[in-house]
Amino acid sequence: MTGANSFQVSGYGPERAGWTRLFARDSLARRLDWPILLSALALSLLGTLLVYSATRNRTELNQGDPYYFLVRHLLNTGIGFALMAGTVWLGHRTLRTAVPILYGVSVFLILLVLTPLGSTINGAHSWIKLPGGFSLQPSEFVKVTIILGMAMLLATRVDAGDKQYPDHRTVVQALGLAAVPMLIVLLMPDLGSVMVMVVIVLGVLLASGASNRWVFGLIGAGTIGAITVWQLGVLDDYQIARFAAFANPELDPAGVGYNTNQARIAIGSGGLMGAGLFHGSQTTGQFVPEQQTDFVFTVAGEELGFVGGGLIIVLLGVILWRACRIARETTELYGTIVAAGIVAWFAFQSFENIGMTLGIMPVTGLPLPFVSYGGSSMFAVWVAVGLLQSIRVQRPMSA
Repeated sequence: MTGANSFQVSGYGPERAGWTRLFARDSLARRLDWPILLSALALSLLGTLLVYSATRNRTELNQGDPYYFLVRHLLNTGIGFALMAGTVWLGHRTLRTAVPILYGVSVFLILLVLTPLGSTINGAHSWIKLPGGFSLQPSEFVKVTIILGMAMLLATRVDAGDKQYPDHRTVVQALGLAAVPMLIVLLMPDLGSVMVMVVIVLGVLLASGASNRWVFGLIGAGTIGAITVWQLGVLDDYQIARFAAFANPELDPAGVGYNTNQARIAIGSGGLMGAGLFHGSQTTGQFVPEQQTDFVFTVAGEELGFVGGGLIIVLLGVILWRACRIARETTELYGTIVAAGIVAWFAFQSFENIGMTLGIMPVTGLPLPFVSYGGSSMFAVWVAVGLLQSIRVQRPMSA
């Protein structure tokens, strides 16, 4: 096993460190997973066009500048790409040693949301207002720290050779680590993010080799917890109404069911090839709310048709396929767990976002990875790509 930043490339010793080694053609470029990188870039650039189409005529949102969201989305993508490069350079093993700090910072930030510094956007009290008109959604970064924190606990003794699988005590510790930020996020309440975190926890446990009794037990506990949360009235009225509208789409078509109905009309009108980029009547007429964020897939469905929507799904599928391959081929349990947690995160969030536009999932306000407008989400998913690349880059040559 090598050190935190060793790439095990012949001819490149410890003296070839830092950025020189990072960009060495026969070390990094040969080891990067290009399908993941190119698919993520394609999704982000396609998302830029969709966000621009959805906002160029929305003067109440773009402050009179049709390029306002386009420029910001490109800026978010650029920052996200830089964070990805920085994550690869540091390495997932180096970040493993920083997990306690990252975890503490993420919990502190989500606690700030519950203070007067927190703000409500689109009904969700899960943001921190920053100077210059920017906002931060800490729950997006909590997804990363939960994956890293649980992976660190579950893999330490296994990677050291002391255990073949995580024992029950270690699993309890990992679940406790994840439970603290999840409960805080639930109090906001940000139900969509909590749902993603639950799926991440299940994915991490499955990848760790922990007893299946834990997985089935968590599913049962989650079901009981969901019923309890519903009965205790923890959820806001608008969240309850969304689930009611999902169960009965005809309940309030002009009210809480409006978003979903208009989303399905937009996607259905696109047909096979779509109306053409910037030519969607539903999008131009501003019939679908939040098209630059939660409902960005409706822009693709209407303007690019089945082909454009299918392309987004295929690109997401490529990322998931390659991430699964990275999880399978790495020789350390820590890397396997991190990659598997990212797969669970991307897969569920993508399915939920696209599903709610089609009416097969409840509306939860989750962004579509790499495509939806939003800096916090964009930064978090690109950091996740950096972790995947680091796991692949730092694996032994024989793996």
